[in-house]
Amino acid sequence: MVTLTDAAVEKVREFMTSKNREDLALRIYVSKGGCSGFSYGMALDQPQDVDRLFDFSGIRVVVDPNSAQYLEGVEVDYVNSLMGGGFSIQNPNAVSSCGCGHSFRTKDQGGAPNACSH
Repeated sequence: MVTLTDAAVEKVREFMTSKNREDLALRIYVSKGGCSGFSYGMALDQPQDVDRLFDFSGIRVVVDPNSAQYLEGVEVDYVNSLMGGGFSIQNPNAVSSCGCGHSFRTKDQGGAPNACSH
């Protein structure tokens, strides 16, 4: 369902180690809102019984049932650029996204996307 690239795995591992939180999992989720209808989120969290659990070289990733339908086939990468580094999410379910890359719209959502306000 969800894939983390090697670069994303290493960045998450680095962050977890710096915070001394190797006991937690990376939660990837979707919430309503953002410029295009839905927004991505990531946080360190304890896995819950209802979560889908994935393992990438010892990095646990959890996805809640509500977010799972929007994250099917998602690839999370970590990219360094001249403007700085950050996580990049490639979502095959998104038919449009905001220029900022933090929000998206699926084919099941009606209406036109909103302008990005970032």
